[in-house]
Amino acid sequence: MELAYIPSPSRGVIHLGPIPLRGYAFCIIIGVFVAVWLGNKRWVARGGKVGTVADIAVWAVPFGLVGGRLYHVITDYELYFSEGRDWVDAFKVWQGGLGIWGAIALGAVGAWIGCRRRGIPLPAWADALAPGIAFAQAIGRWGNWFNQELYGRETHLPWALHITSSTDGRVPGYYHPTFLYESLWCIGVGFLVIWADRRFKLGHGRAFALYVAAYCVGRGWIEYMRVDDAHHILGLRLNDWTAMIVFILAVLYMVISAKKRPGREEVVEPEAPEAETAADATDGDDSGAAPEEEPKEDADAEDAPETDVTEKKDEAESAKKS
Repeated sequence: MELAYIPSPSRGVIHLGPIPLRGYAFCIIIGVFVAVWLGNKRWVARGGKVGTVADIAVWAVPFGLVGGRLYHVITDYELYFSEGRDWVDAFKVWQGGLGIWGAIALGAVGAWIGCRRRGIPLPAWADALAPGIAFAQAIGRWGNWFNQELYGRETHLPWALHITSSTDGRVPGYYHPTFLYESLWCIGVGFLVIWADRRFKLGHGRAFALYVAAYCVGRGWIEYMRVDDAHHILGLRLNDWTAMIVFILAVLYMVISAKKRPGREEVVEPEAPEAETAADATDGDDSGAAPEEEPKEDADAEDAPETDVTEKKDEAESAKKS
């Protein structure tokens, strides 16, 4: 008999009439809002405009969701395309299955499009959003708790996760709550990025690269504990290899970027093109400006009749003769 453990929810969906409210989806949505909220605060602190982070997130989030799902379906294709499986399930995102590697990769493409439209540098935007993404992942991992998935080996520790479902090959029992380990690790990564950014004034994408590298370290040892089916290469799970490769790339980026572009961007968001155009139009158009007043003396001289000038000359000549 276990005296202490983490219970699993009896169900991961509540129906409000015909509308299903899924815990997994709620965790993803809350995570996105947290990332955008924190990213906006950091962007404004860097000199950016309110709302820019949300505008670009409109591009990044859909791309990220598609990328996360594609990575999961491609790397676990047998769950959807093997014998006895229904390929339509590949579109059922609410049942779980989003690969962070694909989400970040394709989400970056969407962010790049959004940044290009706003005329701002993608690395600066990514730096502002980096800790928020880590916190969003921490929240999103609780969606796995609602679905009773992504747990580790059996354990009898007081914080063991009690799995009660037997669907999809699950065996009820007590397991390492790897979703909780990753959630706590992501919280630590978020605070690490915030501290390092303040301490070292990270710029040009290095704060984002630090988030990626730190996350990969945690994902490596957490992935090693998981017992769900996965592809193995040379005895290691596919995601372990992905974490190692991405970690190396992130560290290389930090080193090379620090040498080529040290310091931090001074301007992260230029003035809006509309405002500049309006200002240029005002400067070049003098039709609405009040005309400059001519010197009073010159105006009086021009308005004086010619006869007055002639009379004054005659008076001066008469005074000389007398």
